[in-house]
Amino acid sequence: MTATATPHISARQRTEIMVAILLAMFLSALDQTIVGTALPRIVSQLNGNQLYTWVVTIYLLTATVSGPIYGKLSDLFGRRPMILFGIGLFLIGSALSGLSQEMWQLVAARGVQGLGAGAIFPIALAVIGDLFQPSERAKYQGLFGAVFGVAALIGPALGGFLTDQVSWHWVFFVNIPLGLVAMVIIGRLLPAVKHPERVRSIDYLGAAVFAGAIIPILIGLTNKLGHEWTDPVVGGLILFGFGMLAVFVWVESRAVEPLVPLGLFRNRTFAVSMTAVFLAAFGFFGSIIWLPRWFQVVAGSSATESGYQALPLLAGLIVSSVVSGQLISRTGRYKWLITAALAIMSVGLFLMTHLQADTPLPQLWLWMVITGIGIGPTLAAFTVVVQNASPVAQLGAATSALTFFRQVGGSVGLAIAGTTLGSALAEKLPGSLVAAGVPPEVVDRFGSSGISTNDLSGVGDIGAQILANVPEAVRPLVEPLIPAIVSGFHQAFSLAIGSSLWVGFAAALIAALVAGVLLPELPLRDFRAARQSVPADAEPVPVMIDE
Repeated sequence: MTATATPHISARQRTEIMVAILLAMFLSALDQTIVGTALPRIVSQLNGNQLYTWVVTIYLLTATVSGPIYGKLSDLFGRRPMILFGIGLFLIGSALSGLSQEMWQLVAARGVQGLGAGAIFPIALAVIGDLFQPSERAKYQGLFGAVFGVAALIGPALGGFLTDQVSWHWVFFVNIPLGLVAMVIIGRLLPAVKHPERVRSIDYLGAAVFAGAIIPILIGLTNKLGHEWTDPVVGGLILFGFGMLAVFVWVESRAVEPLVPLGLFRNRTFAVSMTAVFLAAFGFFGSIIWLPRWFQVVAGSSATESGYQALPLLAGLIVSSVVSGQLISRTGRYKWLITAALAIMSVGLFLMTHLQADTPLPQLWLWMVITGIGIGPTLAAFTVVVQNASPVAQLGAATSALTFFRQVGGSVGLAIAGTTLGSALAEKLPGSLVAAGVPPEVVDRFGSSGISTNDLSGVGDIGAQILANVPEAVRPLVEPLIPAIVSGFHQAFSLAIGSSLWVGFAAALIAALVAGVLLPELPLRDFRAARQSVPADAEPVPVMIDE
């Protein structure tokens, strides 16, 4: 039948679908946090320290590259088959990860997991666009931000418990029963929305060129944490990737059914939203990554404890995400809320740039709450804005583009912030050591002893690490000064993290200005109005709902 309104399903069915979609998203989000606490044990058992970072990197790569592809396929063939395929692939990757006996097997299995996860988030957001009118979507989109906050809170503790009490294999096996429940509910209740009159042409060339562009860029940004921008494995890969992006734009402009419809970028709301989300991700990812490290290195917290130390930021994020969704749904206004949220986020990040080794925890928690309050609305509101401004037939592609820009923005922000942290630590360490009472002549000899800042920024007894790395001739001179050296390093490390957060502050402030000045305030349309967003000269697009 032809539909001019949201699919005709009962309120109970919509609730059950929402629960299943949120459960699937929770699994995808949880997998990004639960693995971190298990990785040290995994690496030691599988003897794979050289592949340590790739356990995380390969998941990010495959999920980021596949997201826009799934979004486009869901527009052509329906949300239900694509999200079921994604969840199924994610569960297969989870089972293979848990069964891994070699590090390379785990890396390959994590790649399969990422290919499945790439479908879950963008299609889940698009499903909300299918089931609810734009005026209703905001209050449901706000729950998605809460899901990420809960996953970030539970993940480290659950990963530590399973690793210590059962086995690290169950960090992956735990996904399977929950994922199967989500698949059963989605398969039984989610309508299959189809566009039978559209050309069933899959842009294989565009997908291949897109992967050839994004993969080297992300690998280059990942490599930046250990190399210079001018190194071929960093700058060379990034330049090659941007060259391939130019080829991708050319290919898409000639494709019958382009993977990423370039016409969407002529939509001012869409283009401004992509820019703001890209910039906002700088501060979001930076605060999530560096603050737990400060708690572990400076405050002496364990990995699990550092996850709980992030609760103030997550509490602010969860509450503001849900509340902002309700406000948008009730008022139909979003521009002022997005602009204010980005401004509050920049204030919180600015306060955290003043981080020092002796910063009182209650004060830091307050800064984190402010930052979280600013982050929360950006996770929900931009999805509503983009879906409200995009043609219904391109809802999946538009939503997956939003996810893609957020992920890539986070990767770029982390690379720049990581570079800033490393250079700031090297610059501030000598002065902090002298201020802590270490004689300048010892600081000079200490600096030429071959100890790198990476040797000191790990978790554990820094004093023991220093003594293990200094030359035998210097050790008697250094040993009595260990407390002062550790104190000086903690201060330098804190100042360096504060310096790295300037990147997020500047990006969030620019994003607030971009949204406040350039983002149009469009009324939240009903479903019939949404269908009229297709250009006037285009043929009407009947939507078939296969119950």
